[in-house]
Amino acid sequence: MLVASAGGHLAQLIALDKFWKNHERTWVTFQLPEVEAALKDEAVHWAYFPTTRNIPNAVRNFGLAWKVLRKERPDTIITAGAAVSVPFFLVGKMLKMRTVFIEAYDRITMPTMSARLCYPMTDLFVVQWDEQKKAFPESVNIGAIL
Repeated sequence: MLVASAGGHLAQLIALDKFWKNHERTWVTFQLPEVEAALKDEAVHWAYFPTTRNIPNAVRNFGLAWKVLRKERPDTIITAGAAVSVPFFLVGKMLKMRTVFIEAYDRITMPTMSARLCYPMTDLFVVQWDEQKKAFPESVNIGAIL
């Protein structure tokens, strides 16, 4: 399962298509025209947005995560953030699913809030800059995705 907010977070996951294109997958993201176009041939569950500091939508996305993850039963949840990733990681860990978090490319010296929240629950934490390893010492640097 690939989980991401729209925009740059989603673009990073799409850019990893060589990795995921030959695997069964489901996406979780926001229903916006540009996202619908980018994922037109993909299975998608639409998350609630906005998510930044929006407690009602965080609760709704937790409920969505519970429903979707129990139905889909993915082997692994992969995300590039942002806030929509947190409820999926929480529920995923409760259901004993593997998790992979990719920290944002543009947050070199200051970690994202979703990364800080998900780091303790992540089986594999990926960064794109050596500087990001200061905040996430157990991470793996794969270099720039975009």
